[in-house]
Amino acid sequence: MVGTGVFTSLGFQLAAVQNTWSILLLWVLGGLLALIGAFTFAELGTHYPDEKGGDYIFISRGLHPLLGYLSAWVSLVGGFAAPVAIAGKAMEAYLSPFDIPNSRVLTVALILLIGLIHSVSLRQSSVFQNSTTVVKVVFVAVILAVGVVVAPSVPNAFRFDGSYRQEVFTSPFAVSLLYVTYAYTGWNAAAYIVGEIRNPHRNLPRALLLGTLTVTILYVALQIVFLKLAPIAQLSGQADVAVVAFGSRFGEQAGRWVSVGIAFQLVATMSSYIWIGGRVTSRMAKDFSLWRFFGHDNRYHIPVRAIWLQVGITLLLLFSGTLEQVLLCTSFVLQLMGTLAVASLLRTPRHPAAFHSPARPWLQWSYIIFSLCVLGFILIDRPVESLIGLGIVGIGALTYFLE
Repeated sequence: MVGTGVFTSLGFQLAAVQNTWSILLLWVLGGLLALIGAFTFAELGTHYPDEKGGDYIFISRGLHPLLGYLSAWVSLVGGFAAPVAIAGKAMEAYLSPFDIPNSRVLTVALILLIGLIHSVSLRQSSVFQNSTTVVKVVFVAVILAVGVVVAPSVPNAFRFDGSYRQEVFTSPFAVSLLYVTYAYTGWNAAAYIVGEIRNPHRNLPRALLLGTLTVTILYVALQIVFLKLAPIAQLSGQADVAVVAFGSRFGEQAGRWVSVGIAFQLVATMSSYIWIGGRVTSRMAKDFSLWRFFGHDNRYHIPVRAIWLQVGITLLLLFSGTLEQVLLCTSFVLQLMGTLAVASLLRTPRHPAAFHSPARPWLQWSYIIFSLCVLGFILIDRPVESLIGLGIVGIGALTYFLE
């Protein structure tokens, strides 16, 4: 989960939402939405413990095969390929102070290398993912420890006044929340590989719920640290807020080291999306002749063709649009499909052996209503990116009817 969004979103938010209470509310709301989703997916995943595919299976079985197909299509383009491309763009931005020649070539080579690593065996994928995740966790822990211990800079971006009342019920607040929901993308990742998890009835809910709670606490704490270390004028509109914050408080050299740390921890993010994304496409391909070629697994049950389809789409997205444009477009369609996935539980009968989501169906209905309101605000405030996202969904619908 911890990837590009938490280190980039704050700068975009501060361009329109500047009260500290508003900022913290955004990240708490994002965590609550992810937690409701985690409860929902814990039940859905343990309802289908032998299936790989996540949203595709849940929506196809609970709502309609067309909607399930569209969720898999969106996952291929927006759910897995786009986040890797966004992470690649962010990595280039974070390494830009070092004037690395041909940084785009380096990014492409890294994506290809990760694709190769995940094309061999599950054990090799696991070792690489666990190793890069350790680097990520250590880096975030150091950032938090330093940020908590050091005294706030003067001036800083803290603003605890009553202006939050004018910010919360506005379109810019809704747009900012979409950045936050993107940062939480990945809370459902374990459900995509439930068929590869030992004892899924115990371990899937644990992974989803503990992971989401931990990341929510980390995200709120990181925003406090960034706001503490630099003034709003320096952070607002910046994609590399962590670098700006630490550079402002500790000097340019500290900012450069934070750039390196973020760039390296993004490797774990890119790896996780490449690893998981192929499973969704492969599962969908087994049901639709148009995609049948990508449903093939190697002798170690690795969906190699689907993985390289995703790598190819990732490279196309890497060379298109700005980071913010791709992020907004992706966030819109992912939120839409996530809402459908949560709604699918309402049409899925309870299984005695499955994890039981608390307060069903009230938690799910609250997620659906709140999410639809946010999507409505986004459609009004950022129509171009929203319509591009809906256009991607429309293209997917056309391929469905070509079957």
